[in-house]
Amino acid sequence: MGEHKKEDMCINDRLRDDELRTVLGKLETDKDKEVFGLVCKRWLYIQSTERKKLCARAGPHMLRKMAARFTRLKDLDLSQSASRSFYPGVTDSDLSVIATGFTALHQLKLQNCKGITDAGMAAIATGLSSLQLLDVSYCRKLTDKGLSAITEGCHDLKSVHLAGCRFVTDVLLKSLSKNCHNLEELGLQGCIDITDTGLSALVDGCKHIKHLDVNKCTNVGDSGISVIAEACSTSLRTLKLLDCYKLGDKSLFTLANVCKNLETLIIGGCRDISSDSIRSLAAASQSLKVLRMDWCLNVSDASLNCILSQCTFLEVLDIGCCEEVTDGAFEGLGNAGFGLGLKVLKVSNCPKITVLGIGMVLEACRSLEYLDVRSCPHVTKAGCEDAGLRFPESCKIQIQDQTERRCVIC
Repeated sequence: MGEHKKEDMCINDRLRDDELRTVLGKLETDKDKEVFGLVCKRWLYIQSTERKKLCARAGPHMLRKMAARFTRLKDLDLSQSASRSFYPGVTDSDLSVIATGFTALHQLKLQNCKGITDAGMAAIATGLSSLQLLDVSYCRKLTDKGLSAITEGCHDLKSVHLAGCRFVTDVLLKSLSKNCHNLEELGLQGCIDITDTGLSALVDGCKHIKHLDVNKCTNVGDSGISVIAEACSTSLRTLKLLDCYKLGDKSLFTLANVCKNLETLIIGGCRDISSDSIRSLAAASQSLKVLRMDWCLNVSDASLNCILSQCTFLEVLDIGCCEEVTDGAFEGLGNAGFGLGLKVLKVSNCPKITVLGIGMVLEACRSLEYLDVRSCPHVTKAGCEDAGLRFPESCKIQIQDQTERRCVIC
């Protein structure tokens, strides 16, 4: 009889909740964790209360149910697709439920939620004091008022994404500076009312910024970027300045002098940057991994050669539409006896580059994974074949095919 009872004993009679949580914690994949919750209601409850991340689309009623089930949730993503977003989608009422039901949240993502307003932000500011990341990119109704309330209520913010929030001004940057001293990442793409004054005010209190995106912030110029570089010289890793046409050499000289840990730099469309400042950057910024400088019309063979030969960790380079670059930029790259680590090279619309130059690139860059030579009239599929060029097996090439009169991917 005793042996029969021993065989019938259920695992749930033996394992406590904390032991089941330990078992769940040992599972490595999300799929295995989902399967764990299918065993029985008790295991589903354990799995639900341990869940940290959730991506959903839900109204107030369902959000309340989710809050009761996922009591330890840290990351909630209610973002909508840019191409399939529906209006109003997430509303201020939903945010009020989130603020009261998910009080342990660290990350809240609301991209393209076009129905939310400053009132919703005020609710979040009141209820989610532990928030560390907020993404409200393309939530176009938001203004400084609602977002400043966030900074006043969520002092632990480290990452804020505001791309496409067209009503954001320097007022918000001043509020961030005053209240969010741990800020590390700030996305302001397309916030055209941001100026150098706001950036200068930002780093009065936020001196540990690692990633700054001011792409298409057309009122940002040299003085603001120079102040950012000097204040965050040791922390800055990523700086995006696409189409900030007011920028000139001063910004790049400052970056070269003080930002020794910079890994990603986007300066595409900054047409007043000269070859001299690019050479200075190459000599000083050897940690660079990603450099985009398409439409920088003053890029010369000498400055590009400096980038390629001195930025030894460079993996991605875009020099599209740099019309003065010739094959000479690639001469001598393999002479050091070791190959370059470049994985992505974009040279589209560079009319002076020929098959000879591409051959030099292939000789020096054995790890190349993607090459874009579209609209380079002297580099065609047939020309490369005639020259006997051998591309790495894993490399994708976008190139002009004269026989089909179009660009093809090889």
